[in-house]
Amino acid sequence: MVMNPKQVFLSVLVFGVAGLLLFMYLQVWIEEQHTVTREKIQEHITDQNPKFHITEDPKGKKENLLLNSERPTRILRKTSHSQGEDQTLGKTTGPPTIKLSEKHEGTRTIFKKFIEMKWPLDIRPLNKSLVKDNRWKETDVAQETRRSFLQEFCKKYGGVSRPQSHLFHMVSRIYVEDKHKILYCEVPKAGCSNWKRILMVLSGLASSAYNISHDAVHYGKHLKKLDSFDLKGIYTRLNTYTKAVFVRDPMERLVSAFRDKFEHPNSYYHPVFGKAIIKKYRPNACEEALNNGSGVKFKEFVHYLLDSHRPVGMDIHWEKVSKLCYPCLINYDFVGKFETLEEDANYFLQLVGAPKELKFPNFKDRHSSDERTNTQVVRQYLKDLTRTERQLIYDFYYLDYLMFNYTTPFL
Repeated sequence: MVMNPKQVFLSVLVFGVAGLLLFMYLQVWIEEQHTVTREKIQEHITDQNPKFHITEDPKGKKENLLLNSERPTRILRKTSHSQGEDQTLGKTTGPPTIKLSEKHEGTRTIFKKFIEMKWPLDIRPLNKSLVKDNRWKETDVAQETRRSFLQEFCKKYGGVSRPQSHLFHMVSRIYVEDKHKILYCEVPKAGCSNWKRILMVLSGLASSAYNISHDAVHYGKHLKKLDSFDLKGIYTRLNTYTKAVFVRDPMERLVSAFRDKFEHPNSYYHPVFGKAIIKKYRPNACEEALNNGSGVKFKEFVHYLLDSHRPVGMDIHWEKVSKLCYPCLINYDFVGKFETLEEDANYFLQLVGAPKELKFPNFKDRHSSDERTNTQVVRQYLKDLTRTERQLIYDFYYLDYLMFNYTTPFL
């Protein structure tokens, strides 16, 4: 029988709808199966490694609230937006499959709660068998002092009552070098560009740290991050690799970030952060400044930082180390400081068995003609701030000052 055009159209429409319904059903079925599989994996990992779970502190001691709050003098909004030259900090929802399963009604979420971790507070001794040179004696003493200080701080204040944080978010700033079993938590403006160069050399991606451009370091995607592994891979590396974090005086790091992002042409920070900052904190701003976001003043930047209703979110370049690297939940084996960067870094390379000829580079990554940000430079930027504003910056970075034993600055 020959069908007329109307019958043909109706037949195509019916088959099309049927096919679409079948496709949607298969999508839901596959998603549910994937969810069940991920849940089984998580249950297995948890059964094998009970450290993945933290029970809430039933006592709710006041001293345990320190890591969950800012100082009482100021309430600041918790933001996790961080964009631009590096990967975003606000990676709190895990892989796309987690997003899909949470949106689908009738399907159990992959994790009933955020994955919670409570690693032992006791730090393990550093393996110093590869260090043959006596010249590292003073550096080693300083390192042990920092490790012990951080451990005691975390024992006193780190037993937070609600330390929930998504595991993949917690390790999203940690770079992995498998050959020498290194985990490095990136703290921007604390030597991170040169550290990534070193990791690229160690992993065989480059022959010299001096031949790697800034763009290759930050945009090349050559290095692996810990959140790219599955749960077992993350757990194994956290417990067997040498974990390092390098920090810097918070006030000095803040000024360094401001100089880098706002005093030089920047196609991201000026239009995104600069325009918003000028619009909110500069009375009678001219049209040009509102349009291009250039010329942000340090005082305006500080007002943005301290504002509980920021017009744009936080950024990793001035985010606290306590929120980038979670030093009281992830036990770092090595705590380096920017103030003694070369000595600390080269000692660390000895500890992990790096090639003897590999030395930490000491060149300035960008804006090499600018004076390095130091105490004198910081004082110049702070002179336009009131004493209250300086105090509030200290309050904002209070945990970082305490954790890493930095003295009260410029107050």
